[in-house]
Amino acid sequence: MPVQRADARRNYALLLTVAKEAIAEYGPDASLEQMARTAGVGSATLRRHFPSRQALLEAVFRDQVETLCGHARELIAAPDARAALLEWLGALTSAAATIRGLAIALTRERVARDGAAAEEACCSAQLTEAADPLVRRAADAGALAPGVTTDDLLTLVTGIALASEHHPDPAAEAERLLGLTIAGVSPPQR
Repeated sequence: MPVQRADARRNYALLLTVAKEAIAEYGPDASLEQMARTAGVGSATLRRHFPSRQALLEAVFRDQVETLCGHARELIAAPDARAALLEWLGALTSAAATIRGLAIALTRERVARDGAAAEEACCSAQLTEAADPLVRRAADAGALAPGVTTDDLLTLVTGIALASEHHPDPAAEAERLLGLTIAGVSPPQR
């Protein structure tokens, strides 16, 4: 990989900062042209660093996704497979409900991955890879309904986050809805 010039590195960092602020305020459909203007660069510079909106969203959410993946890896060794999976799902739900644009980005990735014009689904792929061992352990322990997949759980979490987005307390509503969902996909052992 070629080394970037100092001005290119500065532009990338500035564009990423501006994008994070714009997406936090306006959501994942924030104007790319306005982001470039705010950063004081041309739209071609923005597109050179982020060739698609999805590439920009992946960069914006990279730290949060890596944190969630790290948390999943930490939970692999937890003694209670069901509790470990539920803790991770809670963390993912909280992030998706409170980090504006994350749920939409994950939903779009899944649609693109399944469609003909699929873009690389980096965030969803990372989350799936990190959560798969938790899901397998919970399934092996009989703590998941038969046939429940990691992708099913990610779809449910993003749906919950989108459903609670405009609630006065999105995190609390998302947690409540996750509890209802868990009762269906992973009833407590008797």
